[in-house]
Amino acid sequence: MQTWSLVSISVLLAVVVRWSVSLNSYSGAGKPPMFGDYEAQRHWQEVTYNLPLQQWYFNTTDNDLNYWGLDYPPLTAYHSWLCAYVAKLINPEWVELHRSRGFESPAHKLFMRATVLVTDVLIYIPAVVLYSFFLTGGSTKKRVSVLLSILLYPGLILIDYGHFQYNGVSLGFALWGILALGLSWDMLGSIAFSLALNYKQMELYHALPFFCYLLGKCVKAGLLGRGFMLLGRIAVAVLVTFALCWLPFLADPSQALQVVRRIFPVARGLFEDKVANTWCSLNTLIKIRSILTGDSQLYLSLALTLLAALPSSIRVLMKPTFWHFKLALVNSSLAFFLFSYQVHEKSILLAALPVCLLLNEFPFMSIWFLQASTFSMLPLFLKDGLLVPYTVTSVGYLFLTVYLLSALDESSEELGTYSKLFFFLPSKYLACIIRWKFYISIALMAVLSILSVALEPPTHLPDLFPVLASTTAFLQFLGTFLHFNIVQFNEPSKKNQKKNK
Repeated sequence: MQTWSLVSISVLLAVVVRWSVSLNSYSGAGKPPMFGDYEAQRHWQEVTYNLPLQQWYFNTTDNDLNYWGLDYPPLTAYHSWLCAYVAKLINPEWVELHRSRGFESPAHKLFMRATVLVTDVLIYIPAVVLYSFFLTGGSTKKRVSVLLSILLYPGLILIDYGHFQYNGVSLGFALWGILALGLSWDMLGSIAFSLALNYKQMELYHALPFFCYLLGKCVKAGLLGRGFMLLGRIAVAVLVTFALCWLPFLADPSQALQVVRRIFPVARGLFEDKVANTWCSLNTLIKIRSILTGDSQLYLSLALTLLAALPSSIRVLMKPTFWHFKLALVNSSLAFFLFSYQVHEKSILLAALPVCLLLNEFPFMSIWFLQASTFSMLPLFLKDGLLVPYTVTSVGYLFLTVYLLSALDESSEELGTYSKLFFFLPSKYLACIIRWKFYISIALMAVLSILSVALEPPTHLPDLFPVLASTTAFLQFLGTFLHFNIVQFNEPSKKNQKKNK
């Protein structure tokens, strides 16, 4: 009884924090002509409700694709239609064709914020609760601590409730898939992840580990026996799920092809904003666009992404354990974020989710990464007027998680992997050096956050602070990627073996 009281309090606190953040500004408020991501979500409701499905992804007189045209898979469109149906019942002006562009009112803001919270309560939060209690080892106190640490992660809250998106839906489906695989419900896990992919195409960041883990299990079970039957059931589950999601578009091949073109817009180029990945950081020294053609950029990005992601995925294929699977999710998503094509700041959330799932085993490195991932989106938060929520949630999260998970106390054991690489240093000195790197990193992020607000950049370097922030975060992401690859290619400690059987 006491356990569920603690769970209820944790969930209630998570809901209160989410709603408090939502009371602030959001992307593009009062800023014509595009109005930002809030308007994008509202406009998709307008389009899906008023136009026939055959026009949702096509440029027509009633659907100008240059004005927030749909560029996510069908499940996002169906979700927009469902929200629009409810909106129409409350106030038809919210989704009136053409006339509702840029619509802003207190009642409509309340409705839109409520739609995000409802999806979190129905999809994301239950998955976090079940994962924390069924797939996390340790005492009840430790499991509740992990639960609270995942639910209060600032990056996701600030993007979904401040900037305004529905990342909790795709990440929630992905987490249901991870949870199901952890409980050996492979078909259900495959269906859940297929739903995630059909909601947001960026879930491809997690696709290689899912594929390799399931294939590895089938091979281990014997492809001429039980493994073949399992592979067949998984294939059927995936194909049926995709077929149902795409069914309205499959009658006309041109419809399906147009959806694919919209969700993979390669014509946009390698990168846009100051993102904390390899290409944007490298571009400060070498002007990639001037040296490489568009096609060359695409092929180079694809090659480096696969080169970075494959070792970890092959490892889980050869050793299909849940421990290797979780690490592969981190390494694959970071490989995609660091090297893939058309990466956005918010895509770091795809790496943050699997890192959250390692908070029990690797609290020190996980907290470090989660702080850096939130910091990496600072320019976006400042643009959206989210300085106060960013500051409060980031500082509060750092102190809360370090205390709840005893991260600094456990850092020596957690970093034991490096004692093999730096054998000439006593382990206690090595752990001390890495802890000091953590302190310096946190201090640097704090200083850059303050400077970004307090100082005007030089006129000849208008993007100075966003570039410094993205480069700082990039170096930390690269370090995290290397760290968890090293960890995955070492056998887990006895402590972690018990947690991940």
